[in-house]
Amino acid sequence: MTSDPATAYSRLHPEVRRWVWNQGWDRLRSVQAEAVDPVLAGSDMVVAAATASGKTEAAWLPVCSAIAAANDHGTSQAGIKALYVGPLKALINDQALRLEGLGELTDIPVHRWHGDVAGSSKRAVGKNPDGILLITPESLEALFVREGAKVATMFAGLRYIVIDELHSFIGI
Repeated sequence: MTSDPATAYSRLHPEVRRWVWNQGWDRLRSVQAEAVDPVLAGSDMVVAAATASGKTEAAWLPVCSAIAAANDHGTSQAGIKALYVGPLKALINDQALRLEGLGELTDIPVHRWHGDVAGSSKRAVGKNPDGILLITPESLEALFVREGAKVATMFAGLRYIVIDELHSFIGI
């Protein structure tokens, strides 16, 4: 596991490194550096750290790096590549705003899916599933119920699942 921020940074996709640079960061935080190798290796992990410590980017920087690299090499499978499950619509909207710039640089679409998202946007994702899908647990359940026949195709390329605020799902 690479905990050295400079080494971890160098393992990220060039466009992800550009995004980090554009944020004005002088280095990755330790939680972010420690997450790079396990995520790039495809390992399951739990990122636990203090509020505002960089947990979100600890997950998304290597996930987007891996997706962008697969796209570059033509090894990417059709369908949603990463699924983010968050307990609140407001949290999903915030995550979408934070991820859109990174998605633009890496050519990874970012989609929101919850009760306040227009049906036309959801249908568009269903017709051309790709990139990152940010969804509430209730909307994920509804997706399986309403679009059951399409789910296998939509998630055929799924490689990463990010669960935010895990404690809210397990009642802690």
